Amino acid sequence: MPGIAQERLEGMIRDGPRLLTVDIHGAGAFVRGHMPGAASAQPLTPERQDVIASRIPLTHPVVLIDGDGSEPPRAAGYLAGRGLYANHLLGGMAGYPGETECSAHAPAIPAGDLWDVIRGGEDFTLLDVREPRGFSEFGIPGAVNVPLSELFDGDTAGLVPGGQRAAAVCSRGNRSMAAAPAIAGGGVKLPSTAGGMAGWNQVLAPTAAVRDGGLTITQVEKVGKGCLSYILGSGGKAAVIDPAHPASEYVRMAEGLGLEIDCVADTRQHADRVSAAAELAGLAGARLYPGGAGRYPADAGMVPASDSIPFGGARLDILHTPGHAAGSVTYLAAGRHAFCGGMLPAGGAGRTGLEDHASKLSGELYDTLRGAIPALPEDIVVYPAHRALGSRPNHDGTYSATPRIAGGTVLLSGGRREFVDAVAGTVLPKPVNYVARIGINAGTAAVTQAQMPDLRMGPTAAT
Repeated sequence: MPGIAQERLEGMIRDGPRLLTVDIHGAGAFVRGHMPGAASAQPLTPERQDVIASRIPLTHPVVLIDGDGSEPPRAAGYLAGRGLYANHLLGGMAGYPGETECSAHAPAIPAGDLWDVIRGGEDFTLLDVREPRGFSEFGIPGAVNVPLSELFDGDTAGLVPGGQRAAAVCSRGNRSMAAAPAIAGGGVKLPSTAGGMAGWNQVLAPTAAVRDGGLTITQVEKVGKGCLSYILGSGGKAAVIDPAHPASEYVRMAEGLGLEIDCVADTRQHADRVSAAAELAGLAGARLYPGGAGRYPADAGMVPASDSIPFGGARLDILHTPGHAAGSVTYLAAGRHAFCGGMLPAGGAGRTGLEDHASKLSGELYDTLRGAIPALPEDIVVYPAHRALGSRPNHDGTYSATPRIAGGTVLLSGGRREFVDAVAGTVLPKPVNYVARIGINAGTAAVTQAQMPDLRMGPTAAT
């Protein structure tokens, strides 16, 4: 590609349609100074080139910019070959005499920082630039869906109120990086969400620890799925219950709490998530205890329901609470804190339709919810492994309930037969990839880190 000179570029910016200028000379250099309205794409991978080629209108000009003009010609030629009006700036930023912008933030906002903004309640606009189908299947609460093509073709004035912070999100972070220049005319900074929805689905957010004597309980939410897990601390040691990926985050959180992970336990063989229990146990050099029936790796420590798991100066007593899945267990800590897994998500009841014999499991679930859980002492707190859509946390930020509330769901107001018919007869779509997840959790199927975002995508299977 021959490239375009600075004077021609200035004319395109001044007189032509909105211009997509893509800066590819590094995130650090971008923050220190870039052309006003430029989007950052570092590195400009083949995947990102394909996104630009497939999502940007063919009549919309694209100019690639690097530090000295040496890198973009090949990429610009590829885009031009796909039909785009694409070129690059001769000499790159080194030959650009105009004013530059110095970003006070990185060109992409980490998904964890996005969650902090949302949780903080500040005025914020999140534009989801995926197509409507993807947005309807799985989106971030409060996001506004405006497909990328509409951003370029339509009137973007007023999408982001003046002075308000904003960000864009897509599936992987490629499409959203092109959204910034589409509304740059209004002076709006629109960083892309790093990793897109795949990155959002990896955010693990701990709550403040609940303290009971020498025991601490930290509830950890996987915000993109509503999954809940727990770090229990005692005597400098930790037990982790129902961990989700990424496993390394639990090691980091435990270290921040001054704890060393001693044991890792699941309450059941999960189908709605890829369990991080085995990986976490390996990272931490901890004992692994899978819960419930099913096939498991040979090195897992299968614990009978009558036994307990010690850690630090505390222990997890094991209660047999079947129904949500075959052989589901509840872990009881300090005689007052019950971790019930997916049997009773906050704001709902556990589904049984992910396994065969739904009627049998529904009957077992009724017996557990009517008998085993309410039979626990009144001062016990029940902690779930999921929260239902729309449920709200308690005043301390945790999702939990008393046995009386746990046993008082609307479905339990009738008899056993009515409950079984209602739960077993409720046919809900099974989560995507759930069969693959079971195989991975059982240790019978291999998985790579590159496959994990897709296997974890989507809301929880809890109802």
